[in-house]
Amino acid sequence: MNYPSYAEIALPTRLQHFIGGTFVDSGDTFANHSPIDGHELSRVCEARQSDVERAVEAARSALQGPWGKMSVVERAAWLHRIADGIEARFDEFVAAEVADTGRPIQQAKALDVARGIANFRTFADLIKTAGGECFETVGADGDEYLNYVTRKPLGVVGIISPWNLPLLLFTWKVAPALAMGNCVVAKPSEETPTSATLLAEVMRDVGLPAGVFNLVHGHGPNAAGEWLTRSPGIDAVTFTGESRTGSAIMKAVADGVKNVSFELGGKNAAVVFADADFDAAVDGVVRSSFTNAGQVCLCSERVYVERPIFDRFIAAFKQKTEALRIGSPYEAGTTTGPLISRGHRDKVLSYCRLAVEEGAAVVTGGTVPSFGNACDDGAFILPTIWTGLPDTARTVNEEIFGPVCHVAPFDAEDEVVRRVNDSPYGLAASIWTSNLSRGHRVARQIETGIVWVNAWFVRDLRTPFGGAKLSGFGREGGRHSMDFYSELTNVCVKVI
Repeated sequence: MNYPSYAEIALPTRLQHFIGGTFVDSGDTFANHSPIDGHELSRVCEARQSDVERAVEAARSALQGPWGKMSVVERAAWLHRIADGIEARFDEFVAAEVADTGRPIQQAKALDVARGIANFRTFADLIKTAGGECFETVGADGDEYLNYVTRKPLGVVGIISPWNLPLLLFTWKVAPALAMGNCVVAKPSEETPTSATLLAEVMRDVGLPAGVFNLVHGHGPNAAGEWLTRSPGIDAVTFTGESRTGSAIMKAVADGVKNVSFELGGKNAAVVFADADFDAAVDGVVRSSFTNAGQVCLCSERVYVERPIFDRFIAAFKQKTEALRIGSPYEAGTTTGPLISRGHRDKVLSYCRLAVEEGAAVVTGGTVPSFGNACDDGAFILPTIWTGLPDTARTVNEEIFGPVCHVAPFDAEDEVVRRVNDSPYGLAASIWTSNLSRGHRVARQIETGIVWVNAWFVRDLRTPFGGAKLSGFGREGGRHSMDFYSELTNVCVKVI
C-alpha cells in the first residue's frame, strides 16, 4: 500500500513566527527543502534580533499575568487541551514530520506524533500527582521545625531543539516547561520547522494565553539561536544538539549564570556477548544502528562482538542490513529514509572515505543508491558497516550521525568495558547477553547516562534522560524535568 494521502495533505508554505499569540512575518525568508527529492517545501521567516526580543518580552509579560499564578490543576488542564489539539490534527503532524525528515510514515505515526501527544499528557498528570519533600527537624535549641519544599516557575525558558526527531524533542521540552508554570520562547531547527508551526497553531486554537508560548524561526550563530541564548530576558536555556553548539551556548549564558540543560552528541556502543540471544541481538543492533538513517542521538556507531560469534554476527548483520528497504516514505515497505539534507549526506560520505583511508574493510554500503526517479535528488545513503579499524581511528571516535557503524571483536568483559568507556562521549549503550548478572554488572560500569540490557530505545517518560562527558549534563524526564524547570524554595516553619 502506498500513502498518497500523506503526500497530498496541505501544509503551510510560508512559516511565520508566533509571538504574543499572533503569527507575524519578517522580511527575509529561507527555503525548507525536502530531503526526499530536494523540492522546496516552504519559505521560512528568518527572525531578526528585534523579533526574538519581542518574543521574550511577550513571554515575560505573560509570566506576570494569570499564567504565572495559575494553579497546578488549571495548568494540567491546558496541557491536556494541547494534547487533544495535536491528536485532532494527527495526520497533519504526521505529514509534516515525514515531509521535513523523510522518515517512514509508520515511524512518524507510532513514535514522533504519538510521543508528542504523550509528552503533554504525561507532564499534565505528573504535576497533579507529584508530592513534595517535607522534613521534621529538631534544632540545636530543642525546638521543632517543619521544612517543606515549594516550586516556583523559573521564568522565561529558551528552547532550542534539533532536526532529527522534531516534534518529539520539541514537545519533550515545551511540555514540562509549561507544566511548571514557565513561559517559553522556542526555536526549532531551521531544517525541520513545520511541525513546530503546526504546534503554534494548536496553541492559538485552544486559546492558550498570549505570550505563554512563542515561536521564532531561524538559524543559530549570529541569528535567532544565538540572540535567544544571549537575551537578558531569558532565565534558562535547554538545548539538544551538537556538543560544539552546547559549548557555544554555555559561553553565551555564562555571564548571566543561567540554568542550562544539554543533551548533546554521542558515539554510542552496543556490546554483544557470545551468550546473547543471537537473532534478537542482530535485530537489535540493526535497529540501533540504522533507525531514522542513523540520525538518532541514541544510535549505535560502535559495535563490539565477542570473538567466538564475531564472524557469524557479521554475516547475519550484513544480510539483515542489506534487506532494509531504502527509499521514499510514501512507498510501501520503506524502512529507511534519507538523511536530513544533501549537505549532511556530504559529511557522512566524507567519513565513508575517511574510514577506507584509515584501513576499514567495507562490509556493505558506503555509497549513494540510485533510484531512477525523483529520489535521486534526495539525500539518501546506503546503510554502512565497517570492520578492521583500531579504536584510535577517527571514524571510531568522532560522531558521524548517519547510517554507519564499525564492528570490532573483543575477548573479555573487562576489556570491552574499558573500550566502551574510552570515548569523550557518554550518552547511551546497549548490552546483549542472556546472563542477567553480567548485564547488571556491566551496565553499572558503563560511563553513560542510559544503558539498555537486551533492548534499545525503550523510554519511560518518568525516568532520567541525559548524558555524561561531551554528551551533556542535566537530566530530564519525570521529576528530573520538574526540578530543572522550576525554582525550588525550602520553607522552614517553627512549630514548637
